[in-house]
Amino acid sequence: MLSRKIYYALKPAIPWPVRIALRRMVARHIRKQAGAVWPINEATRHPPPDWTGWPDNYKFSFVLTHDVEGPEGVAKCRQLAELEMSVGFRSSFNFVPAGSYTVPKELRTWLVQHGFEVGVHDLHHDGKLFSSEHGFSEKAKQINTFLGDWGAHGYRSGFMLRNLDWLHQLNIEYDASTFDTDPFEPQPDGAGTIFPFWIPVPPGKQSKDGHRSASGGGYVELPYTLPQDSTLFLVLQEKNPSIWIEKTKWVARNGGMALVNVHPDYINFGNDSGNPKEYSSEIYAEFLTTIKREFSGRYWHPLPRELATWFKLNRKPAGGGSKPPFQISRKPTTIDQSDQPSRLSGKRAAVLLYSRYPSDPRPRRAAEAMIEADMQVDLLCLAGSETDAPQETVGQVHVSRIPLTHRRDSKLIYLWQYGRFFWSSFWFLTSRSLRHRYDVIHVHNMPDFLVFAALLPRLRGARIILDLHDPMPELMESIYGLKPQDWKVAVLKFLERKSIAFSHLVLTPNITFKTLFVSRRCPPEKIQIVMNSPQQEIFHPSRYGTTKKVMHPASEFHVMHHGSIVHRHGVDLLVEAVARLRPKIPGIKLDIYGNSTPFLSAVLALAESLGIADIVTYHGAKTQTEIAEAILACDVGVVPNRRSAFIELNFPTRLFEYLAMNRPVVAPSTQGIRDYFDSDQILLFSPNDVDDLAAKILWVKEHPAETEKIVRAGAEIYGKNLWNDQKRRFVSLVSTLCGRPQNLSD
Repeated sequence: MLSRKIYYALKPAIPWPVRIALRRMVARHIRKQAGAVWPINEATRHPPPDWTGWPDNYKFSFVLTHDVEGPEGVAKCRQLAELEMSVGFRSSFNFVPAGSYTVPKELRTWLVQHGFEVGVHDLHHDGKLFSSEHGFSEKAKQINTFLGDWGAHGYRSGFMLRNLDWLHQLNIEYDASTFDTDPFEPQPDGAGTIFPFWIPVPPGKQSKDGHRSASGGGYVELPYTLPQDSTLFLVLQEKNPSIWIEKTKWVARNGGMALVNVHPDYINFGNDSGNPKEYSSEIYAEFLTTIKREFSGRYWHPLPRELATWFKLNRKPAGGGSKPPFQISRKPTTIDQSDQPSRLSGKRAAVLLYSRYPSDPRPRRAAEAMIEADMQVDLLCLAGSETDAPQETVGQVHVSRIPLTHRRDSKLIYLWQYGRFFWSSFWFLTSRSLRHRYDVIHVHNMPDFLVFAALLPRLRGARIILDLHDPMPELMESIYGLKPQDWKVAVLKFLERKSIAFSHLVLTPNITFKTLFVSRRCPPEKIQIVMNSPQQEIFHPSRYGTTKKVMHPASEFHVMHHGSIVHRHGVDLLVEAVARLRPKIPGIKLDIYGNSTPFLSAVLALAESLGIADIVTYHGAKTQTEIAEAILACDVGVVPNRRSAFIELNFPTRLFEYLAMNRPVVAPSTQGIRDYFDSDQILLFSPNDVDDLAAKILWVKEHPAETEKIVRAGAEIYGKNLWNDQKRRFVSLVSTLCGRPQNLSD
């Protein structure tokens, strides 16, 4: 204890290079001596006596925490959070309340709103907190003030110094100041377990002022079980996450808790500064993507507060006996701390989808979100080929398929297909509703009138969600060249209005669509926006081993288009633009991805007639992962949509896919896009203007620095509309809908 006091008294006067050199020298010696107990100590694998197993039959838990030590760390918190969100994870950020920096309220609010947790890290972070019990008691009052002001439930001491009995003076649900085994820490005695455990209030002190009565006479201790990043990458100078990965595998085999402490202060997010106090963010990204890939479906990923609450309510009392099982939600905690999980757990939903499942992204992600919220989901969709099973369970979604191919032919074919699917949907919902009551019916348009297939479930109390992916009148105008005054368009608007009236909640993917539906008498409070954002686990550069461009030969400049190859998407206009650019960009190449359509033949024939067939490559339909890899390899993505009533309103998800992969994108200047982007955040061209389209592509080639700035600005817009945030919004809307009184007059 005396040596520690001397060290922390002298520490501010010792230059960092000297301190780290001494630590590395000592650490090399410790590592040689501690091989039997670090990074794995076999003695820590035994669960405590009150252990009941993880919820929902998960094999182990995976918990992410961060200690923010200085202003450099504060500046990187959002980047670190966004990296984790891109892989589908959430974490807790522990801030020093009275240290060397101010904790911005805006940052704490942003973190909580995005599903993260905020905790308290020490008080001053000077190594002096536990110098005396009286001194600790005085400081505990200050810590409790910050815990209350921040709405925080957890605590971790600086430098992992601790006195677990004294910590009962804090108003906490959990502490995270211990570890299973870590001989490199100044207080190296470990907790000796890879499981959470209970720290009861010492006898005779149960009523001491300052104890949180809600803790039930104690708090939960969450030891970190994976080595700290500072130890691995700064002190031991490891170059990859292999120790983290191997330790996680061992924890998983033994059913424990894989909890890691990462400091944003020490992470380099690609500025190539060569700072010896930092390690590459790609190491952490590789670790997260490896866990996501290799352990999918096996781990529970709670926030520390969620884990502590579950453990406290589900542990066996010390005197024996048992408590009833405590069911949790898999949905990450948000700023809304209502009883949403209890509203949705066990509820039934049916989904109608005139498309294929699971290949249609928006319906798939909505269904998966309901599954994650502990709902039961039945889904009816099309069977697009003979290989699609009539009945199948896809990721806990019970899928039924109708042998009907989605064909884009004449208006009569459309009408016949819609009619057949409507009656199939009606009998599907009616027959099942006679056996059990549905709580939610989620109908994806088109067609809009598909909602009326849910008549019996609605009469039995189901809440109806109409998901208007597209405005059907405008889309049919664009496909068939109809005039706004055409009687067919009037009929479609009438059906749209009645379908909205029949529904309890209307969802749509962008601002312009919502404005349009409100203008056609949809009540504003009834319609909500849930955007179509890319799947973050796929569209993130770190998944593919680098955040830098996968290079083609330096002489080549690759232009990319992906999506439906149809006339309204203007792929032929892009071919014309590339032909005009060939003399100015000799190495230009055009890569086209998408399902083969009749219009593709016209596109390739045009390339042949313009003499550029040798630089236009059709790659066929690809998986989402293959598309992400292709985007990473291109120089610019292009959305060359023609102007039409529908295109003017639409927001193509492809924009976000390019920006998610840090690639420039050229898009038409339409209202649906301008609602989200200014001209300094994305490259806009005048729709139908081939010369302007070519000029914008050429500008990308000739202005790389300015283009990179625009990409960064556009990526910030994407970062505000991530799918994980949209998913939580969707689940919250469903939960609120289920919590409303069942009133058929709505």
